Amino acid sequence: MLNKKKFIALILSFLLLCNSLSFAEVVYNENSVDMQAVETTQESRYPDYAKMYVGEDKHEQFNRKMFNLNSKLNKFVARPVHILWSSIMPKFGIDRIRDAYNNIEYPKRLISCILQRDGEGVKIETKRFLTNTTLGLGGLFDPADKIFKIKPTNENMEQALCKCKMGSGSYLVMPVLNACTPRSICGRALEAALDPTVYLASPITSAIKFGLMLNRTSYMQPLAKMIETTYADPYDIHKKLFGIENYIRNANLDREDLVTEEKQLVEEGHPEIAEELVSHLGEDSGYKEAGLNASDLSDILPLGKNVLRADIVLDGYNPQSPVVDSMRTSLFENPEINKSMWNELSIWNRSFAKRIKTGSVEVTDGRDNYKFKYILQKDKTSPLIILYPSIGEGAGAHHSIVFAKIFYDLGYSVVMQGSHFHWEFVKSMPQGYSPGIPYNDAKQVRLVTSKILDYLNKKYDCSFREKTVVGTSFGAMAALYLAQNESEENTLGITKYIAISPPIELKYALEQIDKNGDEFDKNSDEVKQKTAITAAKILQLVQLKDAGDLNFQAMPFSEEEGKLITTFIMRQKLSDIIFTIENVPKNKKTDIYNLINNMSYKDYAEKYLSVNFNEPVLLDEKASLFAISDYLQSNDNYKIYQSMDDYLINKSQIIKLKDIAGNHLVCLNCGSHLGFLYRKEFEEALINDIKNGS
Repeated sequence: MLNKKKFIALILSFLLLCNSLSFAEVVYNENSVDMQAVETTQESRYPDYAKMYVGEDKHEQFNRKMFNLNSKLNKFVARPVHILWSSIMPKFGIDRIRDAYNNIEYPKRLISCILQRDGEGVKIETKRFLTNTTLGLGGLFDPADKIFKIKPTNENMEQALCKCKMGSGSYLVMPVLNACTPRSICGRALEAALDPTVYLASPITSAIKFGLMLNRTSYMQPLAKMIETTYADPYDIHKKLFGIENYIRNANLDREDLVTEEKQLVEEGHPEIAEELVSHLGEDSGYKEAGLNASDLSDILPLGKNVLRADIVLDGYNPQSPVVDSMRTSLFENPEINKSMWNELSIWNRSFAKRIKTGSVEVTDGRDNYKFKYILQKDKTSPLIILYPSIGEGAGAHHSIVFAKIFYDLGYSVVMQGSHFHWEFVKSMPQGYSPGIPYNDAKQVRLVTSKILDYLNKKYDCSFREKTVVGTSFGAMAALYLAQNESEENTLGITKYIAISPPIELKYALEQIDKNGDEFDKNSDEVKQKTAITAAKILQLVQLKDAGDLNFQAMPFSEEEGKLITTFIMRQKLSDIIFTIENVPKNKKTDIYNLINNMSYKDYAEKYLSVNFNEPVLLDEKASLFAISDYLQSNDNYKIYQSMDDYLINKSQIIKLKDIAGNHLVCLNCGSHLGFLYRKEFEEALINDIKNGS
């Protein structure tokens, strides 16, 4: 279950996006793939991945209604049964039953390999079946993989039909079956015929089959819940997911060895930065007299005739490129968060993540209540940390949970708010509200935080000794604007503000995001193939990491891939916001994605915020840290952490901010945008600032 969930989270965050690949030498067999939608020319500015992988959604209105029906059946019928089952059977038992059933399904995988004329697949599956049936005690364990490193092929009958040139047909969502195509339905029918238990008809075998099905489908519940609560349009995300997963299987990309070993792509930091600084500073700058040479200069920036030196040096970080380094945020995790002997659905699961509670407050009369997460210490007067996450993240964002664990273990209670650039926040605001200008957003964030504090004070009859706001990225910018407002009229009683990687000038940051997305040819016929290869590559990385075979110290992506990946992440968040602002119904056919797939962040600002990028006065005054320079110069209750190679800022901005903020700005020599969160040097400095004051 955990592996599947991690894969999906990475798929939705990292991979439905790359139209370039450094592993271009991977062999691609077009005869093994349904090429139905590959040759469809993308007419939009940005790719429509759902259309790319499943073709034209000819039955969208019917499909959306069936999807909503299935979601309700799952929520109110299937999920309670799965919760009951997961509370009866420990996770170890559920995993063993799953492995045993997978072993029983050997015939379908064998026949699929035979029909595909895949001799190697036949050998692999036969070896695995014999090994796991004997040494694995009837398939309860998987020594074929764990001991002999014989990886499963995971073949199914739809792959065989695809190899036999059968077209996929139209995308359909059917009752109970959920997402499918005519070809996948035929494949499932053939698999049913190859299932040995089909021919054993008795009440006992029927009960066993129901138990096996119940056990197997329980693994999908966390994924289903995550999609329901994370995305504004679950149908569209589900369609993308179905398409990419099917494509990977039918192209046998899950069988390719896309990742062999982790590579340190850059051994000595950013040599180009050192060369640029030497040229900029000149021989009379004093860097030689200070005992510096060119290789030392990767942790400094020019500051007039002097240099701005990093306050925190990340030894052994080995930067790749700023965009790729930012992806190291995925390394910011804590295995203790989900540690439990019970399945995630179980009522007995008391892992840290399951102990986090959900609350809701009414912000606007007649609009949805705003939901937030929190976990309190037994001593309800304990100091409180309030988290503002990165742009587009919900209240249950992974980074927020990791931060919550760190702070909770230190004795703090924690409130986790979602980003104000998130669809749930928009739904709680007055009709017509569009987020994006920090000056305006901070007022709404302040209101929401006030209502949350009132809710907790009344519910638990408590008063927190002190309150600290910690924000990351866009949330960090909101935290500083909130601090400026509170310095004029203290209504929340917050004592400290910690801002991690805030964009210094929002206009510049948005331009960099758009620039990354506009660098690549979205109309190439190779986009679909290369995106799927990248998805399969990420899957293999996750599998290697979970198996303990890969020690991540860098991200194995090229700079080009990094730009495409981060572009997709940002575009998905923009898509959710536009879908919500336009108040699109989820049960009807919509052409909203024609608008979304042609809209950049600049277009969003001009359409929904009435901002003219050619006249950036409004953005300078209401979306720049320099607009609150008076607060930054005259107050001591904040700290800013900023990497000197963050791709959303430039050198002149950070130097100017240092002049204004002084020691309240902590510079890291590398780590880009939030790509240093997992490093101990940063965590220790952060904890020290929170415990001992900014």
